[in-house]
Amino acid sequence: MSQTIVRTVLGDIDPATLGHTQPHEHLLSDLSRPLPSRSTVGERAIDNAPITLENHYRVRRRHTSEDLRLDSVGVAVDELRHYAEAGGSAVVDATSIGLGRDPHGLAAVSRRSGVHVVMGCGFYYRDYHPADVTTRDRDDLAAEIVSDVRTGVGGTSIRAGIIGEIGLSHPLHPQEEKVLRAACAAQRETGAALMIHPGRDPRSPGRALDILVAEDVDPARVIMSHVERTVFSAPEMRAIASSGCYVAFDLFGQESSYYSLAPIDMPNDATRVDHIVDLIDGGYASQILISQDICHKTNLVRYGGEGYAHILEHVLPLMRRKAVSEAQIAQITVANPAHALAFAG
Repeated sequence: MSQTIVRTVLGDIDPATLGHTQPHEHLLSDLSRPLPSRSTVGERAIDNAPITLENHYRVRRRHTSEDLRLDSVGVAVDELRHYAEAGGSAVVDATSIGLGRDPHGLAAVSRRSGVHVVMGCGFYYRDYHPADVTTRDRDDLAAEIVSDVRTGVGGTSIRAGIIGEIGLSHPLHPQEEKVLRAACAAQRETGAALMIHPGRDPRSPGRALDILVAEDVDPARVIMSHVERTVFSAPEMRAIASSGCYVAFDLFGQESSYYSLAPIDMPNDATRVDHIVDLIDGGYASQILISQDICHKTNLVRYGGEGYAHILEHVLPLMRRKAVSEAQIAQITVANPAHALAFAG
């Protein structure tokens, strides 16, 4: 008889032991390809420059190549130790294929920090696809995802525990649709949760959910990421939740309205919590996930950022101030991610 497990880079664990979990972070990743064109000599000069107090704000807004590379096991260990001291127990590294995924590095980070790490698999959006994704068919892509979950990544015995983040654009590119349908097939076969990075358009989550339903994927096994940069009203968020999927507010700590990747007015943490309160009031507390999506050096404490403990240190007190109960906080930060990540091993 199969046992329900959470699959970490150091092995399978009981979901009941997971503790406070942030289900969308990055510990080791490389988002530096592709970058927007640098129009001036000054911009090109700063692209690989060290991050300093003098350039921190500009780098955080513009996201230089240096900012977009999280490539140090030692730095990741130090940052996660602070997270653990604040009460953090587990994180999902949502780095998928094409983003510099490093299974050996993640295993070392987990072992040295004492924090459970769940590794992602599948493919990010089209600009990051390996060249061969164009010619491979859906079944072949699905087989690779299944192997990552069941056997190990890239010839290692280190296994992924979640499918995603699967990157989508808007309009959805045919290559991304092929990848998404492959991920659906892999989800049905493995039972692992499927995490979607929707395109930066309010129509993208609905388009993705239509495909998931057509592919016979249970929406309760789906995490819709980045809702707060994709839709901006309570009715839109309730509409996504009404599908049955998890609704992930995973950009906590990004407090500036400026968004470098699209003409979007970003909310702050207080607005995120207000949306969460509305979803709780609507009966969707069991479908809410929260995280930070740290993927830049300027997010890290070492470089003057908020660090992985931001939710524990600052957001949970904010939630309490806005009358979110301790039981609801525990559900959102412990029970929901444990349930989302659990599958039959």
